[in-house]
Amino acid sequence: MSAVAVPGSTPQWLLLDAPSAPEAVQRVHAQFADAQHFTLFEGTELHGLRDHGPLLVDLRQSPALTSLCHLDPRAWPGLLLACPQPAVQLLAHLRRMLTVTLGLHHKALLNYYNPHTASYFFDGCDAHELSCWLGPISLLRWFGGTWADRAIGSQGWQQLSNPGLPVAALEKEHGLSDRQQGQLQRCLLERHAWQWSHSTGRDYRRLWEDVQQGLALGFTERTVLDDWLWLRLQYPNARLLPGPEGGSQRERLDHLRRRWQGRQG
Repeated sequence: MSAVAVPGSTPQWLLLDAPSAPEAVQRVHAQFADAQHFTLFEGTELHGLRDHGPLLVDLRQSPALTSLCHLDPRAWPGLLLACPQPAVQLLAHLRRMLTVTLGLHHKALLNYYNPHTASYFFDGCDAHELSCWLGPISLLRWFGGTWADRAIGSQGWQQLSNPGLPVAALEKEHGLSDRQQGQLQRCLLERHAWQWSHSTGRDYRRLWEDVQQGLALGFTERTVLDDWLWLRLQYPNARLLPGPEGGSQRERLDHLRRRWQGRQG
């Protein structure tokens, strides 16, 4: 995902993922009070949550904070941005990125400022889409990776340069492509697998295989998929057996459980 840096594109802004690091916000106010900052939800439909949303911090007068972002990136999660345009233009663009449409009837918050989400979402953009989504941003950097990367300890610095292709400006509530939606869905599933692996001690790769196997069996409802994962933990080496066709997801899972319990006995 890394790209060659644009000459002169030193990160000038930190878009802090405040929801995942509230203590970092407190440090901004306590230690870097002179740094200009903006609450990203201000003036949007999420205005009521502005004190709990992402924070855009001007790094140009805060070299100490810039150094901290590089030396201890896990304590300062978010995106480092370079933008040659005025702050008002950058803010307007970042706020347009917050709300997206999925298909014809669904609207959602895109937490692109979260390093994990960024690692999936921007990877789902081609050069034209990236030019549109980055808009006035010339360079984007963050420390992180996918949930699978986190599970195997291979997180690192990611970097994207704006291809700068001639494209239309990002629309309000911009629609997501099928690939972008697929990447975000994978983000949710891999996060779920990581949480299960983290809480149970099961190897992440085995857990991810279990998730994929459950989905292939048609266990797409969240509660049924979770119950499938619990069942797999109890019978990690049990072979799948042909089951009855039809029936609900819950009925098919219960049938499989009874078969495995019977063979165990």
